[in-house]
Amino acid sequence: MNKSLIGLVSAVALLATPAVAAEKIKIGFVTTITTPAGAMGRDMVDGAKIALSHINGQMGGKEVEFIVEDDGFKPEIGKQKSDKLVKQDKVHFITGFIWSHVLLASRKSALANDTFMISANAGPSPVAGKLCHKNFFSSSWQNDQNPMATGEVMNKDGIKKAYIMAPNYAAGKNMVAGVERTFKGEVVGKDMTKWGKDMQLDFSAELAKAKAAGAQAIVVFYPGPAGPAFIKQFQQAGLAGSMKLYTMFTVDALALARLQKANLSGVLGSYNTMFWAPDLDNATNKKFVADFKAKTGRYPTHYAAQSYDAIMLIKSGADAVNGDMSNKDGIRAGMKKANFASVRGKFRYGNNHFPIQDFHLRQVKKDANGDWFVSYVSTVTKDHQDTYASKCKM
Repeated sequence: MNKSLIGLVSAVALLATPAVAAEKIKIGFVTTITTPAGAMGRDMVDGAKIALSHINGQMGGKEVEFIVEDDGFKPEIGKQKSDKLVKQDKVHFITGFIWSHVLLASRKSALANDTFMISANAGPSPVAGKLCHKNFFSSSWQNDQNPMATGEVMNKDGIKKAYIMAPNYAAGKNMVAGVERTFKGEVVGKDMTKWGKDMQLDFSAELAKAKAAGAQAIVVFYPGPAGPAFIKQFQQAGLAGSMKLYTMFTVDALALARLQKANLSGVLGSYNTMFWAPDLDNATNKKFVADFKAKTGRYPTHYAAQSYDAIMLIKSGADAVNGDMSNKDGIRAGMKKANFASVRGKFRYGNNHFPIQDFHLRQVKKDANGDWFVSYVSTVTKDHQDTYASKCKM
């Protein structure tokens, strides 16, 4: 190679170096912003933004570009927005995803294009099992895990007869399966109600059936606006005195604010299970909750907590390769270590990239200011791995 050509190549290389160094790490975030379910999505975005503020918007020595897209609570729109983020915006990571059916519709958009996908909420059983993928990670849980913990609590409480209700979609089916897997008593009735934009909000018929069946307890999974609607009707039906209520993803900070405003005090003292609580005693969680409350004026939900961890998980991957987004193996290995300070405390990843973690019993209480919140009571299961990991061939 002659000297002039060497000089030209060197000059081009020098010109290219600042551009490479300045390349941003792009994160796409798909969630529900509009529709009555949008409060959950906005809570997720708030949680992610708190995380970004804690790391000064930097990962692997590079600036982060954070792009939020609204799935409108529809699988087909979620897929369209995922396609846009991957193909047009060319994001390195795509995260968010409240709903299992939206995640299932969107997964190929990311994974078929070698883009990392991190679920900050939805945990449908197929992606934990036969559809597991090397570039898919969860910062939350597999759908069955939390209701399995609920079933264990019911056994300890001596419940012999239970009635189960959930919406009729992927996550609802997983929730029911989880309770049935660990609950040792009799399921005396089960209703899978309508979901989506025309979701069922009148549960009077189902509550009457539960009472007639002689259930000692009713177990429900109703996220979003269906949760407060159910709690209100449960209290109005006069069942609180005769039937224990166990909820999954139904009573959270968003629902409690509405329930407190409506003075539906029947929810106070009720129990639910989760991997996290706002008063879980670790330094990361204390800072997250304090900063979230300072910014929003409310307690964070688990949706926000999981989104916080999703950002920190992504950072652990980017940091492991010093911001070299072409090093996919290094990013993957960095995330697999779960080597970051999580709001839940220390956890590890299973072979299917779902957390192996503790699940806790929480109770609805009043804080020192009189605000209703979910408080840690005790640990129900330790180091719990989901049921479907054995079906993952990674």
